[in-house]
Amino acid sequence: MNTMNISLPDVLKVYVDEQVAGQGFGTSSEYVRELIRRDQDRQRLRTLLLDGAGSALAVPADRAYFDALRSRVRRGVQG
Repeated sequence: MNTMNISLPDVLKVYVDEQVAGQGFGTSSEYVRELIRRDQDRQRLRTLLLDGAGSALAVPADRAYFDALRSRVRRGVQG
């Protein structure tokens, strides 16, 4: 594992220390790694949402669509 040194103003250092203690992280490094993972997840979700928003509709998501979906779920049919 590589090492990275980060400089923080006192107010942010205090905040990180509080988060580490309050959320059960063992070290500030664990806390920062978790923040980075969450940011990666957020970026992936944003990409998926933008890709979906830019794609053409395959089937209208109207009442009939959801009625058919509910019916399939009740019958236990996957599709």
